[in-house]
Amino acid sequence: MPEMLRLYLDEDVMSRDLVNALRSRAVDLLTAKEAGQIHIPDSQHLAYATAQGRTLVTYNTRDYARLHAEYRAADRYHAGIIVSEQVQIGVLVRRLLKLLSAYTATDMQDRLEYLSNWR
Repeated sequence: MPEMLRLYLDEDVMSRDLVNALRSRAVDLLTAKEAGQIHIPDSQHLAYATAQGRTLVTYNTRDYARLHAEYRAADRYHAGIIVSEQVQIGVLVRRLLKLLSAYTATDMQDRLEYLSNWR
C-alpha cells in the first residue's frame, strides 16, 4: 500500500483552524510549534521536515522555491514542498485534500507543488 503523505506545517501556515480542519479529516500533520521548531530559518524547517519524512506546507513561496532549486542543484533530497498563497481556510483545506488524495509520499519526493493548481 502506498505511503500516505505526512505534512509539516511551517510557522507561516500553522493556524489552529487549519490544523483542526485537517486533523478532523485524519490528515497526519505536525506543526513547527509542536516540533519545537519556532523562529528558525526556512532551510532548517525544510531539513527538519525532510528528516521526519514529512512534506512541508508553507505560504512562503519565494524562499522555498529558492531552497527547492538549491536542493536540486546540489543533488540533495527533500520530502516535498507544497506552497500556497494565503487563501481562506476552507479553500486551503479543499486544495490540500485534493492533493493528498492524488499523491503519495513517494510522488512528493523532491517535488515543489503549487497548491493554486489544485482548484
